[in-house]
Amino acid sequence: MPHKTDKRDRATLFRSRLSEALALSGMSRSALSRAVGVDRSTISQLLKGDGTRLPNAHVVGECAATLGVSADWLLGLAEHPERAADLLASAMTMTDAPRALVDEQIFNWHQEAAGYKIRHVPATLPDMLKTHEMLAWEYAPQLGRSTEQAIGATRDRLNWMRGSTSDYEIALPLHELESFARGEGYYTGLPADIRRNQIDWVLELHDQLYPSLRLFLFDARRLFSAPISIFGPFLAVIYLGRNYLAFRDKERVQGLIGHFDWLVRESEVSPRDVPEYLRGLRGEV
Repeated sequence: MPHKTDKRDRATLFRSRLSEALALSGMSRSALSRAVGVDRSTISQLLKGDGTRLPNAHVVGECAATLGVSADWLLGLAEHPERAADLLASAMTMTDAPRALVDEQIFNWHQEAAGYKIRHVPATLPDMLKTHEMLAWEYAPQLGRSTEQAIGATRDRLNWMRGSTSDYEIALPLHELESFARGEGYYTGLPADIRRNQIDWVLELHDQLYPSLRLFLFDARRLFSAPISIFGPFLAVIYLGRNYLAFRDKERVQGLIGHFDWLVRESEVSPRDVPEYLRGLRGEV
């Protein structure tokens, strides 16, 4: 049964929150009274009175709108002062996704989630596992002469991500690695020596970082996932190509964690079996 708030307690809470919002806004009582359309004495009574009466809905709404808070918060019906539209805006954002090595936004998200598990479904092989030669081949068409400079500038970031206190779970479709090993599709034209060295490097990293780094391989004929990254329990990001769609509300983050965990449960190759699988692919290069 819902708890029923005493009228006097609700009135006291209203006065306290109105006073807090007014102080944070920097407005004077006179300015608030003019904006709301009431006498200054009415505002003073709302702030200093000790009765159980609350103002009418129009006055509460105008006070809330003027001070940039929600009417529900003023009345004690919500715990957060933000208005619903503001909460939604902060819960979901869209930012640019430049074609770059570990761009500033991605690195900031990794730092923000330091110490928490990071779950990742990359669009191709994950940058944090790529060799220098692989990065150069992949990013040269976009970066041109600045490719080597960009790789050098991001080397410390990649090393930080590999050596961070976060656990990394990475889920990849099997066909991505198969296409890579054969130099097909996205990887057409990638020299065989770069492919062999890349597989060797992933095997080395797996030996160094397991179990803090765990790779899961799933069958894309049975399962599908868009590229996503989940930074701990607070942030989930979907990669759209030109943009990142980021969610911070608990419900959506938990929903995407559930999606990732489904990929893990249904994976064809577990982290323990990844080295054997990679050695088999290397033999096909």
